[in-house]
Amino acid sequence: MGVDVDDGCAHTADAKPDLYHGKLPFLFTKKEEVQRFPSLRSQGYTQHVTFYVKPALLFLLFLFLSVAWNHPFWSLDRLRAIYDRFDFKSSHDMSLSNQAPLTGNLSLNPLTFAPLPLGSIKPLGWLDDQLRLMSNGLAGHEHDFYPIVSDSVWLGGQSEYSPLNEGIPYWLNGLVPLAYSLDDHRLKRQTDDVVDYILNHQQSDGWLGPEEPADRDIWGRFPLCLGLMQLVDANESKSAQVLPALYDFVSLMRLMLIRNNGFGEFWGRVRYADMTIVLQWLLEKHPGNHTHPLLETMSLLNGHGLRWANYYNRGNYIFKDLDEVQPPITGDSVVFPYVHAVNAAQGMKAGAVIYRFNDDASLLESTRNGVNWTLTYHGDPAGSITGDERESGLAPNRGSELCTAVETMYSLSYLYQAMGDRVFADRCERAAFNALPVMFTNDLWAHQYLVLPNQPFSHSLHGPNPFWNTGDQSILYGAAPNYPCCTVNMPQGLPKFLSASFVQVGANGIGHALLSPARVTTTLPSGTHVSLACNTTYPFTNTFHYTFTASAPFTLHLRLPSWASGYEIHATSGSGAAPKTYTAVSLPSDTHTGMLALDLLETGSVTYNLRADIRTEDRGNDTISVYHGALLYALDVGFSDSSTTKDSSISVSDTDPLTNDTEAKNRIPAAAHDHYIMNTKPWNIAIDPATLAYHTADNGGEYELPNPIWAYGAPPGSITAQGCEIAWGIEMQVPAVPPAKGERACVGEVREVVLRPYGSLKVHMAVLPVMER
Repeated sequence: MGVDVDDGCAHTADAKPDLYHGKLPFLFTKKEEVQRFPSLRSQGYTQHVTFYVKPALLFLLFLFLSVAWNHPFWSLDRLRAIYDRFDFKSSHDMSLSNQAPLTGNLSLNPLTFAPLPLGSIKPLGWLDDQLRLMSNGLAGHEHDFYPIVSDSVWLGGQSEYSPLNEGIPYWLNGLVPLAYSLDDHRLKRQTDDVVDYILNHQQSDGWLGPEEPADRDIWGRFPLCLGLMQLVDANESKSAQVLPALYDFVSLMRLMLIRNNGFGEFWGRVRYADMTIVLQWLLEKHPGNHTHPLLETMSLLNGHGLRWANYYNRGNYIFKDLDEVQPPITGDSVVFPYVHAVNAAQGMKAGAVIYRFNDDASLLESTRNGVNWTLTYHGDPAGSITGDERESGLAPNRGSELCTAVETMYSLSYLYQAMGDRVFADRCERAAFNALPVMFTNDLWAHQYLVLPNQPFSHSLHGPNPFWNTGDQSILYGAAPNYPCCTVNMPQGLPKFLSASFVQVGANGIGHALLSPARVTTTLPSGTHVSLACNTTYPFTNTFHYTFTASAPFTLHLRLPSWASGYEIHATSGSGAAPKTYTAVSLPSDTHTGMLALDLLETGSVTYNLRADIRTEDRGNDTISVYHGALLYALDVGFSDSSTTKDSSISVSDTDPLTNDTEAKNRIPAAAHDHYIMNTKPWNIAIDPATLAYHTADNGGEYELPNPIWAYGAPPGSITAQGCEIAWGIEMQVPAVPPAKGERACVGEVREVVLRPYGSLKVHMAVLPVMER
């Protein structure tokens, strides 16, 4: 692997490591195997049962005694306290977390970097272009025509794609940061309309959503509450409306968890860190007199949740290709919640979230292991997690889901704020600049459900495919290909990346955490007011120009990516006869965070240059992926886009009103249509890594980027190499895995081939075999 793996074992690039010690269910007794997890989509949604027989009987005995004795000692509060002290969970290690006891410490462990309020960071340059394309594209118009949003059961309509009712919550979680990052009044009206309806229809016991009490599952509330949290963060005037509703729901959720209710499916039990983030935000920003209930609810969520820390253990973690595990891992397998790719993306941050309130420092190390192992053994070269629903391994003809990409970005950006490890920011940028853009058409009206690292064509498939549990539309570009979740969840990706791009460092510092063009205006805890703009064409070039004004001196922290082979900084601040000047190629840096610190006066400018070289990373079996700076480069196979006039992917299920509603179908905008994209050049190419050469049209960082920047040929950089065609065929409708070493004889002449930024190549080959002469 190209990334260092601290797993205590030495491995070669040609052999996938196998540290999987037998089938995982050996950890569980036969009795515990009755706990089954429903498979995703293929077998529907059913209730699973967890057995709590012995502790439950003990509790019932106490309840009986309380009635029999009629003693004032047995109050409801006392009974709940006794209930909480019982270990109401099954005994196997990986099922349920330990509920942390409340102690005298009622504050949270601090984040390494504090986030800035939503809306205080505005996009510039190509990032502004992309977010406006989102607003003008599918994300900004789902409220107008897409039934999962416009006709949602949350809004009194009839449309939803699963009993989990997560459609509107996903949508709100992305639309709020998009609307407030752009200060887009049309999108703000959309979010206001949806929030007004939901909160005006909050049920009398505090429940948020359309479900009857017997059908309630709290998971779908998690992204909803993240959206509400961001709304208050961006618009303080919403506090009076939103905060009471949030606290009413939290109060109900706490009671449900005490009664062992709320998780009809396992989704919330692996994704509970998202809701815990909301509870921690309430505790730090709007605690009122709710400190104890908030901490208790965090503890209850943790107590009912599945143990990511135990899965991130060398004896439990599945290092090998999951397709090779016997018996096969299915949706019913006990381990499945951990290896569902979107769960894996969301679960990476769980340990850091829990550590903030339970002070278990071992969770931080298990988090580092979890991120490293997941992205090394099950990661794709673009920075996301390989998983066509369930994780597989490193095969470049297996897919990564769009939901996985945006959740990976969010988890990694959170982890950099929480723990400060530079690698988290590096990996977040890799996903943001590679995994995310490749899955959208240039106008952001269509997206894929899955992207393959080696994908020389994109169209509907027919018949058997290599994917674990996705269908014929998996790699098609459309409005809602394969399944609707990504259509409503994808808007969060780039807006949340922007909102995490600058952070507060200490009492008087600002840090550029995720490098990108943006401006920030904020008042630091010291009282210093800072307005700072970064104009850059990064990641397409590696020069940053900062200008700033401040009410007092402050410290600017610039992240140095781990891939950078060097840097230069030129800074001037202050006015008058003695301005303060930096000219440096080596400043003291925080080796943990990667931050370079510049103490600046009230006004001035900074120029920051990074040096980048071509890098290759081994992908196993003598194949490589090629990088320059933060960008992955893939083989240019040409493209031909024969689009349809209408979108076929929106009619996705019998529950979708568009299936039989001609009038509704006619409301689909003309811009929302399918794209059938084919290669026009050979894709079966092996390359000679020794001949890789970088070329750029950049003129010292002054290059003006085209819009849209992720269009074919738009980015300024390219890489050339010597390569040749080899015998390499199609298997199950997609390119087979690359031929083994020794089976790559050239079948054509050696010639120059071109690699371009992966995000600009909707059809591409990103895992290339090394040529054999």
